[in-house]
Amino acid sequence: MPKKYPDLKALVTEDKEAYNYFISLPDYVREQISQRSSHINSFESLKDYAENLLRGDD
Repeated sequence: MPKKYPDLKALVTEDKEAYNYFISLPDYVREQISQRSSHINSFESLKDYAENLLRGDD
């Protein structure tokens, strides 16, 4: 089961893989995710949310 964090800041501070993934995202995706940071509590939730946002780019 994925580790849960209180929010996005804790996730990217403590999980190097999540941090590297987050900084690799386009600016507008990072901005959208940051606005909902309290809902991002695992690497899986970060990836799911980013993929949903990126799907609109197709």
